[in-house]
Amino acid sequence: MRGASPAGTSAVQPAGRLAAFRPTATELRRLLSLAVPVAVVQVGMVMQGLVDTAMVGRVSALDLAAVALGNLYFFGVSVFGMGVLMVLDPIVSQAFGAKDRKGIELAIQRGVVLSLILAAGASLMLAWAGPVLRAFRQPEDVVPIAAAYTGALIGGVLPFYGFVLVRQTLQAMGTVAPIIVAVVLANGLNVLANWVLIYGNWGAPAMGAVGSGWATAICRWFMIAVVLALGWRTLRPYLRKARREAVAKRPLWRMVRLGTPIGFHYVLEFGAFGAIGIFMGWLGPVALAGHQIALNLAVVTFMLAVGVAQAAAVMVGTSVGAGDPDRARRFAGAAVMVCCLVMTFTAAIFLSLAEPLAGLFTDAAGVAAVAAALIPVAGVFQLFDGIQVVCAGALRGVADTLRPLVYNLLAFWLVGLPVSLWLGFSAGAGPAGLWWGLAVALGLVAVLILRRGWQRFGGPLTRFETGS
Repeated sequence: MRGASPAGTSAVQPAGRLAAFRPTATELRRLLSLAVPVAVVQVGMVMQGLVDTAMVGRVSALDLAAVALGNLYFFGVSVFGMGVLMVLDPIVSQAFGAKDRKGIELAIQRGVVLSLILAAGASLMLAWAGPVLRAFRQPEDVVPIAAAYTGALIGGVLPFYGFVLVRQTLQAMGTVAPIIVAVVLANGLNVLANWVLIYGNWGAPAMGAVGSGWATAICRWFMIAVVLALGWRTLRPYLRKARREAVAKRPLWRMVRLGTPIGFHYVLEFGAFGAIGIFMGWLGPVALAGHQIALNLAVVTFMLAVGVAQAAAVMVGTSVGAGDPDRARRFAGAAVMVCCLVMTFTAAIFLSLAEPLAGLFTDAAGVAAVAAALIPVAGVFQLFDGIQVVCAGALRGVADTLRPLVYNLLAFWLVGLPVSLWLGFSAGAGPAGLWWGLAVALGLVAVLILRRGWQRFGGPLTRFETGS
């Protein structure tokens, strides 16, 4: 750690603690100017999964269940690396705020090294999808299709991590237009590629769920190509000269140590939702397919909160790097305020329009009924889900990554999942019971992480450095 000036590291006096988080109109505007486009990017990325679900759902419930299971395994494997690369949020944004050109350069180049290592590891693990899914007692008729779908996704692992790397870097420097364009164009390509490969148009074989996997891999290569082309003017000064320090073990290890808790945080949170998907598989393909529809809807609205969270990480990190902890606190307060407003609105939609939303994705009455029972539960936990991710983003901006990991372990795995199992199976509440356990976990983690933010931002705020 390297401290800033005495004013830059000062703590907040207890009497003025709440006022210290009250944002000005300028800070709200600056947060929203980044949060809105970042949220558009996040929603655009998950829209690909939503479109995949809707288009595969027209083939069969079996294919839809296979996509649900395949995506569950893919993200269960790859989410750790995605979280590790989020370490670029505090490092690049703080270096950007401090006008430390070399710090930005080293952070990006070390991110390239990490992304290559992570992509290789994830690809190897994805190749074992079939045996792993069978070990978790998933429906025997679904597993072969899910494994083939996951095999198709392997081709897109490297550009997946590459896109995360470039996206976090550009966002941390306040440049989002190339990311938006790449995601919007990729969504259009995804619809076309799905239409060709799922249904067998333009002379292609009808591949069903597996065709959707190949379409996704193609779109990931397309996205990284577009974002690099459009963002090259910003990135080129930091990549044109390869630095030997980028592979120096000690600073690279410090970067990994900061990013690893973020990766495990993502693993624990996604793993909890993934475990619910596994439990749904025990209830059969119909329950699993309905779960996939409701989960995709919940993920779309969650991405709005993720957009605010990533904007908070950047704005807080930039303020800390510039030696202005007071502004960092106000940006954190602005993020929580915006999150509460947005997630209250999405909760109202889920609670009032469950059946029409479910009907958009399937013609199967049983699948639609399961989804319609789960969507209101998602409405209940919207606010908790938003608060916990936004607070984690703000804490990431000050390089505080370990506590959110501990809270997720406690809330999801020691409390939420046992409640889910008891409600879903012992109490006979079925799919909805499994989701109510998630609601309990999200409520608990939101309270814990909000309390941590209150404590951490009340103390000194200093810049994190990996060194040379």
